[in-house]
Amino acid sequence: MSQRLQNIAYFPASFFGMIMGLTGLSIAFIELSKAYASTSPLVNISLDLTLLLFVVLLLMYLYKIVRFPREVIAELKHPIKMNFVPTISISMLLLSIAFYTLGYTEISKYTWIVGAVLQLSLTYWVLYNWVHHDFFTPEHSNPAWFIPIVGNIVVPIVGVHHAPVELSWFFFSVGIIFWLVVKAILVNRIIFHTPLQERLIPTLFIFIAPPAVGFISYLALNNQEMNQFAIVLYFFGLAMTLLMLVSAGKFMKLSFALSWWAFTFPLAAMAIASYKMAHISSHEIYFYIAVAIHLFLLFIVLLFLVKTSKAVYLQQICNDKH
Repeated sequence: MSQRLQNIAYFPASFFGMIMGLTGLSIAFIELSKAYASTSPLVNISLDLTLLLFVVLLLMYLYKIVRFPREVIAELKHPIKMNFVPTISISMLLLSIAFYTLGYTEISKYTWIVGAVLQLSLTYWVLYNWVHHDFFTPEHSNPAWFIPIVGNIVVPIVGVHHAPVELSWFFFSVGIIFWLVVKAILVNRIIFHTPLQERLIPTLFIFIAPPAVGFISYLALNNQEMNQFAIVLYFFGLAMTLLMLVSAGKFMKLSFALSWWAFTFPLAAMAIASYKMAHISSHEIYFYIAVAIHLFLLFIVLLFLVKTSKAVYLQQICNDKH
């Protein structure tokens, strides 16, 4: 077996964070194209690249499951890495949103079904380990714990079109309540315990995702009608985005790691939420906020694609040190 194939044993599920960020970027372009039709070609370019990369990563992870099952089990039992495995199901749910928005209803439906079933399974795997554990310490908690939770909040966005609405409310309820619980745990850990490892610091951006995605999901559950709870979700997401902005100096000092992709999906979610806020409220300020976040997201996605490609070529990621 070649060394490259052998290295797939160390292929991390966190690679699918790339798909989350790229799909979020594609959906943001879809929202932008509603105001400026001239940007429509960017939707196809972004989504085609995302689909190609998703197929490649999925085939690699399936190969890992078949050829290196012990490594997969170890990842599922790792106190930190287990939280990145749901990036696979979330990627499918986000692709389902993109397909539905572009009119590919049937493809969206089946992608959503597989993604929702996988998301539910992984959520309960993580919850089971949180409840019946004998290995977690306060230092194991980090913002990546939001990932299994955020996935449930994503489900209703097109789930309201593919299944009885009660099912979407179930997923939303699990996600939004556990978001509050996990947020309290993480704030306590960040303030009163040892600092996050350097490679996990970018995951602080995930604090943006639950309220931003929650805003989009809640609108879907309420036929795109705004109310006070939706407003609270949007502005808390915006507040977390501003917190990350004032912390920019801290992030700029970090060395590149795969965890940097944690920047992308939360920013995409906030950009999409702002586009929707602009459409519903008819206030242009939200559109300008959306475009600003969107442009920054595009810049870092292109930057991270280059850095990730270089790291893979130099075999700095898929090895036994990561």
